[in-house]
Amino acid sequence: MDKKNVVYIGCSLDGFIADKDGGLDWLESIPNPKNSDMGYHSFMEGIDALIMGRKTFEMICSFEGEWPYSKPVFVLSTTLKRIPEALEGKVTMLQGSLAAIIETVNKKGYRRLYIDGGSTIQQFLIEDLIDELIITTIPVLLGGGVSLFSDLPKVLMFEHVKSTLFLDEIVQNHYKRKR
Repeated sequence: MDKKNVVYIGCSLDGFIADKDGGLDWLESIPNPKNSDMGYHSFMEGIDALIMGRKTFEMICSFEGEWPYSKPVFVLSTTLKRIPEALEGKVTMLQGSLAAIIETVNKKGYRRLYIDGGSTIQQFLIEDLIDELIITTIPVLLGGGVSLFSDLPKVLMFEHVKSTLFLDEIVQNHYKRKR
């Protein structure tokens, strides 16, 4: 089975993944009466584990309800001291270089990884460790916030795989890294 690191994320038209206050309410600004998951469950079926940053982890922990992931979650943090007791066995903290972290996670048998969180995605892109991007664009301009992309040391070429239209307004584009 091939190893791959995949980003699956919602983004505004102007390239933000959270608003100026870190909020995500705008992600649900388009009416979704049939509760379409926009391919999320299908995507998750092809994933072995998640790697996310501390801020994303803390945001998910702040949501009401049960822990949303059935797959193992690895949290990258140099400041988080411990995982909440309720998430022991579900979440593991990791530190070190991204290459070493990926090697550690791959050695545990997890080869298809969902990379999540703004800073984490940016760092993976800087080190050219993203194989696929699945970006769901919500037709809203936020005018500022947490940017999906940052400066890169070199140009990274991707090829378009497909586009899917959801709710007659939301476009999901799937890209694969050209190597």
